Amino acid sequence: MANLISVERASLALGTAQVLDEVSLGVLGGDRIGVVGRNGGGKTTLLRVLAGQRGVDTGRVTRAGVSSVGVLAQEDILDPEHTVREAVLGDLAEHVWAGDPRIRDVLTGLLGGIEAESVGGFDALVGPLSGGERRRLGLARLLVQDPTVLFLDEPTNHLDVEGVAWLAEHLVRHRARPDNAVVAITHDRWFLDAIATATWEVVDGKVNAFEGGYAAYVLAKAERERMAAVTAERRDNLLRKELAWLRRGPPARTSKPKFRIDAANALIADEPPARDDVELTRFATTRLGKDVVDLMDASVTLGDRLLLDRITWHLAPGERVGIVGVNGAGKSTLLRAIAGSVPLSSGKRKQGVTVRLAYLTQEVRELERYADWRVIEAIEDVRKYIRLGKKEISASQLAQRLGFTGGRQQTRVSDLSGGERRRLQLTRLLMDEPNVLLLDEPTNDLDIETLTSLEDVLDGWAGTLLVVSHDRYLLERACDKQVALMGDGKIRELPGGVEQYLELRHAQPAPTLSPRTSASSSSASGDASSGSGPAPTPVAAPATPTHSPAELREARKDMARVEKQLARLAQREERIHAEMAESATDHAKVLTLNGQLREIVDEREGLELEWLAAAEIVG
Repeated sequence: MANLISVERASLALGTAQVLDEVSLGVLGGDRIGVVGRNGGGKTTLLRVLAGQRGVDTGRVTRAGVSSVGVLAQEDILDPEHTVREAVLGDLAEHVWAGDPRIRDVLTGLLGGIEAESVGGFDALVGPLSGGERRRLGLARLLVQDPTVLFLDEPTNHLDVEGVAWLAEHLVRHRARPDNAVVAITHDRWFLDAIATATWEVVDGKVNAFEGGYAAYVLAKAERERMAAVTAERRDNLLRKELAWLRRGPPARTSKPKFRIDAANALIADEPPARDDVELTRFATTRLGKDVVDLMDASVTLGDRLLLDRITWHLAPGERVGIVGVNGAGKSTLLRAIAGSVPLSSGKRKQGVTVRLAYLTQEVRELERYADWRVIEAIEDVRKYIRLGKKEISASQLAQRLGFTGGRQQTRVSDLSGGERRRLQLTRLLMDEPNVLLLDEPTNDLDIETLTSLEDVLDGWAGTLLVVSHDRYLLERACDKQVALMGDGKIRELPGGVEQYLELRHAQPAPTLSPRTSASSSSASGDASSGSGPAPTPVAAPATPTHSPAELREARKDMARVEKQLARLAQREERIHAEMAESATDHAKVLTLNGQLREIVDEREGLELEWLAAAEIVG
């Protein structure tokens, strides 16, 4: 492979901080490199040095055979006076971009099709668009240009789960040639594992290189510590716990990285599961009783949009649910409805008398009143000690677990970065000892180390957890099940997890691609689109029926039969939850009931697949 960029003994100081300390590395043709590290550790600076946007104090950076470089920065550089067409396609002739499958794939994946539905049409001005829409335009512009080396700084920001999956697939398919490369800073661990052929960790002015994505990085880091003869206490750390979860997960998560399986198994042989679900459910039931929060036939209307349509949802003690869906489908509205902070248009909300609910919003303005306080003071203002699992820990200990080491605990809140403010929000919420926790995009601005620490804290937290996130890894790691909002106001169970959600989205009608469009046709076809993923466009003519009337009747009967069976399963599940609440102190019985719940989940999954097969026939 050609050596596209070479860095030799490069050093760079910013103020008193040594950001790069005699770093030597290279970017080869075909490389897809993920860059990880703590916030403020120098990742963005390294990217700028590689791209030629910043020089170094000492050392040498050479770019041999690099004809073009593209950089997606975190700052917006689009001209607000340009149209969407000009911002993305520049002066490309219509027959060029309309006839290029790669460019059409970019327009479909990021903008909802050649009609650019999700941003209001090709002739819409860039200026009035939201920050998320402008971010996607900038990413689409770079991918259309197809530079030799592509530098991406947090490319998954403002992308939903579907958009992240599309971007990963696009980069793997189109950035694997020997004449190009991609370097991406990311805190999205699923994305890192999906695209990376190598991972660079930026820490203390050094860049440590690891082969493969996140799973391989975790293993290699754990093995390095083991081989360095670290103490048993140091070995029993978050890396081993994280690795144990990775190895126990789906086979696809560990099939790609090339590491020694025997060494991995030996390293985690005595590592217990990340969570003791039975024990946590028992604790949660004791603290919450059988009633948590119930939404009964609840609807929420915003303007003329029906976001939630007659939803009925009974949250159980100890339930851990991840919520996915396109942007604008009502995920945050659902959390607010559960929290009781948004009025219902119809229906009823019921909350248990023992519920202590905490809600992490996407806003950090609530910390403004503590601007002159020190971090530890803002945390101890809530409480000085809490019980996490079976242990009592201090405010300082919890803060340290979430990344505020001794020195940072004395920092003034006004001096914190965006990621640190997010951490402080989470710490204050957990110090209040809630038993129902609602998290709306908790991964925003958090680095991988902090995310791992947060998941470790949640592993020992007994209560009902609901998480809205585009971070697929977090949803699978911290939650036991996932549900989806598909944009029709309903909640859909996902027995197959996020993968099933993506399959359902892909099964929806794809956008109709035509080279010419107008703003009016774009807005008309884009009414149903509110997310950052591709927006479905209604098909102009109905498909020709391929099934006989007898087959259709049989399929409808199957759907009705399965729906009745699912209703009976829901009643059984409710009865078991009630029994678990009554038998909270009987560990053996709770274990038996938990086994029955797992059988119900398995049966429900089979029935839902059967219902889907019949629904495809009915259409």
